[in-house]
Amino acid sequence: MKLTELSQWNIGITDPLIIAGPCSAETEEQLYDTVKAVKEQGVTLMRAGVWKPRTRPNTFEGVGQEALQWIQDIKKELGVQFSVEVANAMHVEEALHYGVDVLWVGARSTVSPFIVQEIADAMRGCDVPVLVKNPINPDLALWMGALERLNQAGVTKLGAIHRGFSTYQKTRFRNVPMWQLPIEMKRQLPGLPMICDPSHIMGKREDIAEACQIAMDLNFEGLIIETHRDPEQAWSDARQQITPQTLGEIIRNLQIRQASSEDIEYITHLEELRIQIDHSDREMIELLARRLDLVAQIGAWKKKNNVAAFLLDRWNRVFESRKEWAKDANLRERFIVDLFNLLHVESIRKQTEVMDNLPNESETESGLRVES
Repeated sequence: MKLTELSQWNIGITDPLIIAGPCSAETEEQLYDTVKAVKEQGVTLMRAGVWKPRTRPNTFEGVGQEALQWIQDIKKELGVQFSVEVANAMHVEEALHYGVDVLWVGARSTVSPFIVQEIADAMRGCDVPVLVKNPINPDLALWMGALERLNQAGVTKLGAIHRGFSTYQKTRFRNVPMWQLPIEMKRQLPGLPMICDPSHIMGKREDIAEACQIAMDLNFEGLIIETHRDPEQAWSDARQQITPQTLGEIIRNLQIRQASSEDIEYITHLEELRIQIDHSDREMIELLARRLDLVAQIGAWKKKNNVAAFLLDRWNRVFESRKEWAKDANLRERFIVDLFNLLHVESIRKQTEVMDNLPNESETESGLRVES
């Protein structure tokens, strides 16, 4: 994938890149006041919702084209740049006509290759940067596919926005971050700028700073933060918007980590620790292989004695005892729960493979994998 470095995009003046502004452009006065106050905090790349994809009808769905005229006028008067979400070719054409500097594809659009292709076709021959939000569900291939469609249309100023993923589970997040997925995206596409959307991840203004710092610790290139002159009165997503003054505090309090260090003591000590991790990982893999071998033996005995693969009482005992062991070892319970749920799924698969004489999944194409 051919990509242009973020430093060559000529957008914003902050490092890391900060994009801020209201969830929705509600009125010209509201937009002007918010942008002016955000600029006073040192941010010059704004965001504003012009067309708002809403879950339910009869809710505020954005002002539409009229807001683009406000954006154009405010850009000239205050000397700022703007980013806007687009969901179809018409949005692209209108946004470009009014001089919008950055476009982004929303999570609901990323899920549809048809929508993304329409946007990509409308972008042919344009040099405007495009940011792509992750799809609603944790599907790395779908996210990457949207980026590839735009890149094949000639868009090289491409970036990704991590806004978290929907889940049926009740958590403290509006959208669960699943940080491993944007990290994997950066691994596969190291030249791709990754922007964090803490507003949609957290869903509550008092938690925004926490997600911002985590993103910086993970070496993200920027943040996009919903900011409103009076968040409590916002027409959409009021709960997760912050004031321009709070935005300034968050920016000033960010701890920006270096990507690396040239200090010899640091390099030597880090390498020693990494070697130990490599040894530990090998031992762990060998232990997992030994555990699954024991599971296969259990499967063979169950088959011989016509016993079911899944026994609820046994699993409950395993599940509860492992949480206690983890507590004694000062390990986080949620981590152990997730780990043993995954191990249990693999153990059941291994037992049924033995009991039903199925082919070894490692020898087939049916295994779960992340597509590149």
